[in-house]
Amino acid sequence: MKKWIHRLQSLRIEEIIFLVFLIPSILITLRANWYFYTSIEEDSKKIEGGIWRIIVTLILMAIFYWFLWFRPDKRIFKFIRNVAPFIFAIAIYTNLHDTIHFVNPNDVHFQLNAIDEWMFGVSPTVWAEKFYSPQLTDWLSFAYMNYFWITVILVMFMYYKGEMREFRTVMLTMMLCYYGGYMLYILLPAAPPRLALADLYTINIFKGTSLISDSARKVVNISASSARGAFPSLHCTITFLTLGMAWRFHKVLFWIFVPIGISLIVATVYLRHHYIVDIYAGLFLCAAVWYITPWIDRKWRAYQADKGIVTNSPAVYDVREKA
Repeated sequence: MKKWIHRLQSLRIEEIIFLVFLIPSILITLRANWYFYTSIEEDSKKIEGGIWRIIVTLILMAIFYWFLWFRPDKRIFKFIRNVAPFIFAIAIYTNLHDTIHFVNPNDVHFQLNAIDEWMFGVSPTVWAEKFYSPQLTDWLSFAYMNYFWITVILVMFMYYKGEMREFRTVMLTMMLCYYGGYMLYILLPAAPPRLALADLYTINIFKGTSLISDSARKVVNISASSARGAFPSLHCTITFLTLGMAWRFHKVLFWIFVPIGISLIVATVYLRHHYIVDIYAGLFLCAAVWYITPWIDRKWRAYQADKGIVTNSPAVYDVREKA
């Protein structure tokens, strides 16, 4: 038993956080599947794959931790260890889907829209219809799909350059943003405007668009955001983080990413994926996690040092520390 406790204590903080979130994720998904298994009249298309995703995640997790504890010296594993927490975070995300309602059925999307109307006098996603054009929809759909890739480009560039401290700073902060977003999804479940406000729209913004927009729509419809994942906008959170980290560490990449980043933020409203308040929440989440990540990293390292554990993971940059 002591050996297993020691192994857990030797993990990086992001590896511990994944294990903490994995168990409730599994329980929620099992609860949802049991509900639909016993209620055959209900539609369960978005949850049917949940069990298989759990099985695959558990298999990959077992392989990962086996290498971590028994074959950590393998060269390829050193790279895998750096990127696996991101893959596991996405696995948690995909298992949310419609299952949030089995934890918290108290939706807040109408309250979020009311806040938007209080701030702007209109529902922004409805107001945005006046700017509709197939070309604009295609561009914003392209931008919305590519938030993931600008982050990948940034972290892989850092990894290629051997900037391991910068690499881990981005990766750990991003992981904590994701998990912070998941908690808010559960605490404040909200359907996106395209679902909650469907009766208010008079234009099909995807009419006359290309394969780009159609592909983006299909991707969104199978993600957790099609259910209760509106608040906060993690698309915006990760975009703010990527732009901020690029500005801090590689300003050339920042200027390359800016057009996609700004377009993506606009797209969240134009494509009816988010309320304006979701964007504000995403910015606040990014800023808060950016500030507390170094503190969490230091606390975990201090705990490991107190237990006599030597860690080889690079420390993340403090907000006030010069890169």
